[in-house]
Amino acid sequence: MSEPESSTASHQNYRRSLGTISLTAVGLGSIIGSGWLFGAERAAKLAGPASILAWVIGAAVALTIALTYSELGSMFPKAGGMVRYGQYSHGSLAGYLAAWANWIAIVSVIPGEATASVQYMSSWHFGWAKGLYDGKELTVSGVALASVLLVVYFVLNWFAITLFAKTNTAITVFKVVVPTVTAGALLFAHFDTAHFTNPGGFAPNGWSAVFTAVAVSGIVWAFNGFQSPLNLAGEARNPGKSLPKAVIGSILIALVIYVALQIAFIGAIPSGDLSKGWSSLTYTSPLADLAIAWGMNWLAILLYADAFISPSGTGMIYAATTSRMIHGVQENGHLPKVFGKVDAKTGIPRPALLLNLVVAFLFLAVFRGWGSLAEIVSVATVISYITGPVAVMALRRLAPDLKRPVRLRAMPVIAPIAMVFGSLVLYWARWPLTGKVILLMAVGLPIWAWYELRKPFVELKPHLKAGAWMVAYLFVMAGISWAGSTDFGGQGYLPEGWDLLIVAAIGLAFYYWGVASAWNNPSLDEVRGELAAEEAAASADAAGAAEPSLV
Repeated sequence: MSEPESSTASHQNYRRSLGTISLTAVGLGSIIGSGWLFGAERAAKLAGPASILAWVIGAAVALTIALTYSELGSMFPKAGGMVRYGQYSHGSLAGYLAAWANWIAIVSVIPGEATASVQYMSSWHFGWAKGLYDGKELTVSGVALASVLLVVYFVLNWFAITLFAKTNTAITVFKVVVPTVTAGALLFAHFDTAHFTNPGGFAPNGWSAVFTAVAVSGIVWAFNGFQSPLNLAGEARNPGKSLPKAVIGSILIALVIYVALQIAFIGAIPSGDLSKGWSSLTYTSPLADLAIAWGMNWLAILLYADAFISPSGTGMIYAATTSRMIHGVQENGHLPKVFGKVDAKTGIPRPALLLNLVVAFLFLAVFRGWGSLAEIVSVATVISYITGPVAVMALRRLAPDLKRPVRLRAMPVIAPIAMVFGSLVLYWARWPLTGKVILLMAVGLPIWAWYELRKPFVELKPHLKAGAWMVAYLFVMAGISWAGSTDFGGQGYLPEGWDLLIVAAIGLAFYYWGVASAWNNPSLDEVRGELAAEEAAASADAAGAAEPSLV
């Protein structure tokens, strides 16, 4: 594990330059990425007009979980915060699994954003552009262009956090304006109210399809952006006040935009395109295709431009946040020390940035379509969510002495509800996707084993004991998904309706097990010392500033 001295020194190299507006722009810029370009169509294909409610459900899930992480982020304003909290509450095994799931969920978004840009570009009326995408995935030339975009995202992060903040705030303004204009223009151009009841009624594929849309259509993918301000907590000027405002504000603003877009999309679809039902929609560039259908070429051009700007802005943000996450994983003791280095001049963790670029290239090579990446990201995201509700209440028991700038009285109620919501969304993702992503979680265990199994068993035992609940949770949820109702891809051993109650009960059971398993581990002791040292230094500075000058 990294030495405390080097850890402290590396964090001193970060620049605390981000305020509430910049952090909100980071959150909103992460949420409004490629999801708004494709999410409305994918959600409508699954759930029809009821996809509107899918966005509301997704926001409610994200908001409850975000509230738990807001308290944790204000307690521990450190870079890569999301990968640290499980380590502080439960030690190395649970902490590593949570960090791995979180990192996989975030780093894979970066090639997803590049893929989205190129996929939209394939609708241009040029021969070379049409050759970028074959209808299912990017071609070789499409992958090459997406690779160039990846390099651009990382170059913009290479120099300084202030450059990143200024660039991102400007991009976010554009990203908010264009979806708003798009929703308004489509509503004005054509709005067929019959689409909200026909074909098949408001929920043509049943409510199970609405829940599945929350999990896999890009809704979880989109709202997962609330994490970004938390991962930049080490660069926030006043994290106690700005983090919760940025996290909650970005979710609520994005919800309004996404619901407006979904309503506009449903009303603007030409009736002929619905002749075979909602599942028959086959748009390559959904919103741009509708703009062209109703003669709004100016809007199509704007959307084609934004197809670069929105995903690229999100890709740039995630390139920044994932590098801070790698720094956090290194300080947890599960990566070489080089990935914990922060450039003293720029405040950028450059080795971590390079590692994530390599991993982003690997994901781009394997998953060449936005849809396939969105599914993987969404499920991995939900797995990463479950540690927040458990950690926040576990740390209230273990560390009541730590300062909590954000402390909600209702957290004992919010936390178990968040755990239930996360478990339900994981189940809604449908078998076998749930099993595949849970297997992906196991792929990272050899890295943990390399660093941890060399320790004496007496030292390792409490980490294993405290992390057992999370390992068991993943196996049980995989089994429930396989055995669940056919509505969610299962074998049908669990009847419809009862399956949701069983998943909720399982979520609650593992929540209480997880809270009870937490222990006062070395990582918690170390961060206690760091926070105490920072508070003492701040008090000394304040006292020095208050002394009258003798000059």
